[in-house]
Amino acid sequence: MGDSARQPLLADRATDRDAASAAPTTHQGLLAWVEETAALTQPDRVYWVNGSEEENHQLSDELVSAGTFKRLNPELFPNSFAAFSDPADVARVEEQTFICSRNERDAGFTNNWMDPDAMKEKLRGLFAGSMRGRTMYVIPFVMGHLDAPSPKFGVEITDSAYVVTSMRIMATIGTEVLDRMTELNADFVPALHSVGAPLEPGQQDVAWPCNEEKWIVHFPEERSIWSFGSGYGGNALLGKKCYALRIASVMARDEGWLAEHMLILKLTSPQNKTYYLSAAFPSACGKTNLALLDPTIEGWKVETLGDDITWMRFGKEGELRAVNPEAGLFGVAPGTGWHTNPNAMRAIAKGNSIFTNVALTDDGGVWWEGMTEEVPAHLTDWQGNEWTPSSDAPAAHPNARFCTPIDQIDMLAEEFNDPEGVELSAILFGGRRKTTVPLVTQSRDWTNGIFMGSTLSSETTAAAAGAVGRVRRDPMAMLPFMGYDAGDYLSHWLKVSGQANQERLPKIFLVNWFRRTADGGFAWPGFGDNSRVLKWIIERLEGEAEAVETPIGYVPAPDSLDLTGLDMAPQDVEQAVRVDAEEWAAELEGIEQWYQQFGDSLPAELSAELQRLKERFAA
Repeated sequence: MGDSARQPLLADRATDRDAASAAPTTHQGLLAWVEETAALTQPDRVYWVNGSEEENHQLSDELVSAGTFKRLNPELFPNSFAAFSDPADVARVEEQTFICSRNERDAGFTNNWMDPDAMKEKLRGLFAGSMRGRTMYVIPFVMGHLDAPSPKFGVEITDSAYVVTSMRIMATIGTEVLDRMTELNADFVPALHSVGAPLEPGQQDVAWPCNEEKWIVHFPEERSIWSFGSGYGGNALLGKKCYALRIASVMARDEGWLAEHMLILKLTSPQNKTYYLSAAFPSACGKTNLALLDPTIEGWKVETLGDDITWMRFGKEGELRAVNPEAGLFGVAPGTGWHTNPNAMRAIAKGNSIFTNVALTDDGGVWWEGMTEEVPAHLTDWQGNEWTPSSDAPAAHPNARFCTPIDQIDMLAEEFNDPEGVELSAILFGGRRKTTVPLVTQSRDWTNGIFMGSTLSSETTAAAAGAVGRVRRDPMAMLPFMGYDAGDYLSHWLKVSGQANQERLPKIFLVNWFRRTADGGFAWPGFGDNSRVLKWIIERLEGEAEAVETPIGYVPAPDSLDLTGLDMAPQDVEQAVRVDAEEWAAELEGIEQWYQQFGDSLPAELSAELQRLKERFAA
């Protein structure tokens, strides 16, 4: 970016102390933080991000010149780029993610904790001079609607232009946000990020700067985030999991709402009646596919409001209302394809997207496993190697991502633009389990539904660093994202329902699209056919569909799922919804061990739910 384009928003390092005079705001709290951060990190330049098209093009051009971005064929993916990370910087680093509350007990057993003063001392040492030779970008952003009754502002400071271009897709950023912050003199979440790779004079940069040492740290009492060393995904796009879940969950606890790892979809019946559902699944367990569902049953229509994060508040009449605080999709690419998720693919094909760790096609496009049924004969894999179908390694990294504006989705519901959100009819919890958990189970009541969510389990995927395929408990799919003690988090779920109109509380269901048959195949076809499960859920809400009572809840009666046009018999459904007492004996043991980890913070209501479940199986 040329100097003329930067002025007057740019301050050279020599004038960092006077950066306030060049800043496009009079917000004193923000100015003080920017000056303090510039003094600590010592960038060559300070740049206030305005969010314009021109700025985005200039930054993208710089990233292409630096080798960070590869410009894609504009006929295939207009205004789109591929980026390739360091092989050691490809996923969330949960072992280096910390909640530094004042009291260790407030972080709870699911989070890493360090004394905040000790952590600040460590981080200041790492951040000291970390932006030398680089530009320090100041990104004002808002999560959710700028015209919401209480807009949730943040400012990310970063030395990564990749982060700026990605944040532009994922949130509302720039001048309009800064002006509103200034007008309101609003509180904001300070989110500090550095790749931790300072450049000495004359030193050659690398395409993907990062540091072997990585820290993603949250200070819940002061509502701040520090992230060091990683340039990837939610480690670096701090409005996403760090703010919209970890910090927002603490805000929600204190203010009486819920910040959750959930999609939101709108379902319209053949009778033209509308329902809104949210669903919590761990990463890479089908959230985006469900959010962008193409129903396979006639007369039903799905529209989406979001695929990853949901903020829920109670409305004036005690109804639970949901909004999506994000402006983009940051989806796992492998498994997203024209035959499994055409709605996502159509949005991606419109361009304006950033792809990370995908494979490149010979004609200047991108490809990943599952994108097309036909596998290309030749690719360049995510690490720059020649790739053919006979290669041992996958072409795209299993956690490769697409970052795409949400307004490119043809099926985006108009309610997405309503700051008041939508009233939820049902909440789904779901994980990836080969056995034990039925295709769909309706909870007995709200507390029993929270029990289902609290004991949610899934086989791990490549979205998190570490072993793949082991079963872990993941309450409400929030295990890596709760900003405070897990027991207190579950207590908050129980407590907030007291604000509700009990007649209008959403009904809760547990789903599992991934159950296997005895011969190893999937017990349910999944994808668009999951609309049949959604239809059953709606018919349960309306008192129309039949169910069988089991110890764990209500599952579909053999002929109550609509199998029209599906090569499946009612006895196949029986297998998909079977509750096996032997499998559940092991599951109950696992739940007991899981609950023991909570200690005194486990809500008594959930202990009682476990006891009742044991009694039902014993009977």
